Amino acid sequence: MSVDFISFAQKVYPFLDLQSFHRRYYRLLQSFAEGRIRKLMVSMPPQHGKSVGASTLLPAYMLGLNPDMRIAIASYSASLASKFNRRVQRIIESSEYGELFPETRIKSGGRPQQYIRTADEVEIVGYNGSLLSVGREGSLTGNRVDCFILDDLYKDALEANSPLIRENCWEWYTSVVRTRMHNLSRELMIFTRWHEEDLIGVLRQLEPCIEVRSWEDVERAQGDEWLCLNLEAIKTGDPCPIDPRNAGEALWPQQQSVELLQNKRRLDPVRFEAMYQGRPSARGGQLYGDGFAEYDTLPTDIVRRVSYTDTADVGDDYLCSISYGVDTDGIVYVIDVVYSREPMEVTEGLVAEMLIRSDVRLARIESNNGGRGFARAVQRLAPRVKVEWFHQSGNKEARILSHSATAMHTIRFPRGWAQRWPELYTHLTTYRRDFRSNRWHDAADVLTGIVENEAPDASSRKLWRVGFL
Repeated sequence: MSVDFISFAQKVYPFLDLQSFHRRYYRLLQSFAEGRIRKLMVSMPPQHGKSVGASTLLPAYMLGLNPDMRIAIASYSASLASKFNRRVQRIIESSEYGELFPETRIKSGGRPQQYIRTADEVEIVGYNGSLLSVGREGSLTGNRVDCFILDDLYKDALEANSPLIRENCWEWYTSVVRTRMHNLSRELMIFTRWHEEDLIGVLRQLEPCIEVRSWEDVERAQGDEWLCLNLEAIKTGDPCPIDPRNAGEALWPQQQSVELLQNKRRLDPVRFEAMYQGRPSARGGQLYGDGFAEYDTLPTDIVRRVSYTDTADVGDDYLCSISYGVDTDGIVYVIDVVYSREPMEVTEGLVAEMLIRSDVRLARIESNNGGRGFARAVQRLAPRVKVEWFHQSGNKEARILSHSATAMHTIRFPRGWAQRWPELYTHLTTYRRDFRSNRWHDAADVLTGIVENEAPDASSRKLWRVGFL
């Protein structure tokens, strides 16, 4: 009997609450089950149903399609892997499963005696198929594996941040998992990301990977290429067939709303970016890290109040506008921030309100890509502020890298800025020295512009081409 994976899941687990993203996720898993995908990486936020689909329903479905298949499930602990195994066994024993796949049976009670059935291993009666579960670093001696499912190989941040555990995990993967595979073996990795150099991160550097954005990407994939799907808790970027949400929408709003997710982000922006957005960043190789000094009260010797604005270059960029004060020693104190991907008709008002609120006297706005029109709109909304537009022609990478040390030495943020502007905080503290590995440059670019104009010891002064409005 032929049945698709979604129908199978609803048949054996009628209580499933399948959202639209689950259905697209399950469609990918079906392609994996049918062998049209051989190597699949999926990163997903916690508590969004990744393991139910990949480590419970999928093995049962694949054994139904092919009772000769030998599947291994691995996780950070043997007990968790065994839990997945027992759940699969209960599905196979159910009457609903028997109606769909009557040929796939497992030992019941003591019969048939020659077949294995434990919490860690079960064999399919009359066939060569089996399901084996193992904890990370566990042995697979003598077992040929047709399909590996690796589900959360790191228990938590403490494990993922340990270089020793990451190295042991890599050693286990290369010396155990890969040695049990053959030409047609399949691999599925399903993680909540914790660290940039976890197993997914290392493999993405070493082996060919395709970011899945459309179903055509699935059809075009070659056998040696990883298909990579990252489902963000809060969508960034443009809609695509695999993830048609608009930017700013939650993945499962009925369970975790945008408001709840933003609260989690405020508590720990860097960890949120890893666990919920699938973009971990190691401390090593960061340009700024958490090296910015903080202040409690704005000094009384502020000699000027200015703002610097970089309008979004492309649709996925952020508008970054920072108002700040400069004291008699040339130290820059950030007063307020607008950091947003809202359209210009929204950010024009937000920036104007910030300028008035911060008592800014001079606003500098980059004129690149519509900046002149933006500057004119801000001038209309904040008529008492002197607005200047300018064109930035310097090389962004060279500017950011050469002025990073001066920025950290000169710029102060108000205490608690991580909670006040969590996205800005995340993008600055995780910004990498390897310029190409950064997705967003907007915040770093604005800090650099401030340094070029305000820091007394900057290596070079900015040459402005200013237009007065």
